[in-house]
Amino acid sequence: MRLPHIVEELLKPSAHPDAPQNIELKQTHISYLIFTPQFVYKIKKPVDFGFLDFTTLEKRRFFCEQEVVLNKRLCPDMYLGVVAIKEKNGIIKIQGSGEAIEYAVKMKKLPSENMMDVMLKRGSVTDEMIVRMAKLVTDFHNMADTNPYISEFGKITAIKKNTDENFSQTLPIIGKTISQERYDRIKNYAESFLQEHKKAFENRIENGFIKDCHGDIHSEDICITNGIYIFDCIEFNERFRYSDTVSDIAFLAMDLDFFNCHNLSKRFIDAYIKASKGDSVFEILDFYKCYRAYVRGKVEGFKSQQKEVAEAEREHAIIKAKRYFYLADLYAAGGFRPVVLVVCGLAGTGKTTLANAIGKEIGFKVISSDIVRKELAGIRPAEHRYDDFEKGIYTRDFTIKTYNEMMKKAEDFLRGGISIILDATFMADIFREMTVKLAKDTNADLYFIECTLDDEIVKKRLDERSKKEGVASDARWEIYLKQKEEYKSLQPSAFSPQPKALIIDTDDEIDKIKSIVIDKVFE
Repeated sequence: MRLPHIVEELLKPSAHPDAPQNIELKQTHISYLIFTPQFVYKIKKPVDFGFLDFTTLEKRRFFCEQEVVLNKRLCPDMYLGVVAIKEKNGIIKIQGSGEAIEYAVKMKKLPSENMMDVMLKRGSVTDEMIVRMAKLVTDFHNMADTNPYISEFGKITAIKKNTDENFSQTLPIIGKTISQERYDRIKNYAESFLQEHKKAFENRIENGFIKDCHGDIHSEDICITNGIYIFDCIEFNERFRYSDTVSDIAFLAMDLDFFNCHNLSKRFIDAYIKASKGDSVFEILDFYKCYRAYVRGKVEGFKSQQKEVAEAEREHAIIKAKRYFYLADLYAAGGFRPVVLVVCGLAGTGKTTLANAIGKEIGFKVISSDIVRKELAGIRPAEHRYDDFEKGIYTRDFTIKTYNEMMKKAEDFLRGGISIILDATFMADIFREMTVKLAKDTNADLYFIECTLDDEIVKKRLDERSKKEGVASDARWEIYLKQKEEYKSLQPSAFSPQPKALIIDTDDEIDKIKSIVIDKVFE
């Protein structure tokens, strides 16, 4: 579907005062964001989701002005003001002449490589940055307004209005991004928690913790550059911004869990408690983490239904929505748990390609037997050892040593709450049972993905791989045939209890296979 005419026109250099040559468009479920080399223009979509209403020009102008005022609390030099988009004789320009047909928030563009979500993906967010962030949020909360009217939003009735709205608005997507069973579990948890912890919420009100907060603190709205910018607060609905300070910090803590950075999530909460001189947050923290994860799942679900959003973005939004709902379910079930995802199968069936694609998509750490084996042997990953079956560095003893080292590396990650992908053949029952024990010992969810492929395609892939440089695997056709003689498929399982498992044919586009696997794991 085509973009609105006004948005298409604003993608032209002539529509801007400085005529920039590079213009980029991004979308959320409620906004169009137009990026130029110097500025960002944010235009509100004319949508009504119940919790926000941008359906008239005057409402969009009002909320643009509110956005600038409120965000200057944490980003005084980023928000430059509200600009009119005008039309005259069919020509549309920002701050042009003629009739105002739309309004936009004008912001200074921050370096994209310093956005927190980008930094999390490349592993460059440090403990020191997290501590600084916690101190900044603490200071912001200490200065935030509170009064009897704002405090009303900490009452059970106000909180329940928000949770009930979430459950009502996600009814149409049951079976699409959230199952009926998961929906029921989270809904029952939220309702029970509010009933059973009334006193805790009342204490938060009495102690003055219901304030005019940010309402939307997550990594996509944080830039770590010359200072820390926490931008894009909630301007469109005061009941989302007037909240418990725990709800504010729970958003970022949940988001760090989502990015497979549970160690940083814990560090953020600990640093916030210390900076706030012992604010006790733990009794209701997981409740608000659950709430925040559910909101993000709902929002991504909305985006996945918008036809003006590119198909690839909509598909990505579906994956994100399912992962957020999965995370909300974890909090409802007693707290965050990491995941052990085992990608196994015979040589040449695409294990490593699939493991790396999933790891890149959802941020799980990949531990590959090919790389671990060569680390133990003291050779470079791409240096080949074309030994015969169960000879050289592929003897049974060296293979056991390799799997033991993989489990050790995995346990180190899992103890810190970091989810992992184990990429290996896993031919023998003993190796599969190692992962069962690993998951049990670290309180992790376990899922097996077995890759299968037709012999002729495997042979072709292995022949092509042998001609490539930089590949860690030493597998050849004759090794595949030897493995096939001994390999036991996951179905029926050779060990008990049988873990969750998916057997998948990898003769398809990797993006499609990856999506199927992620969909199954987080269903």
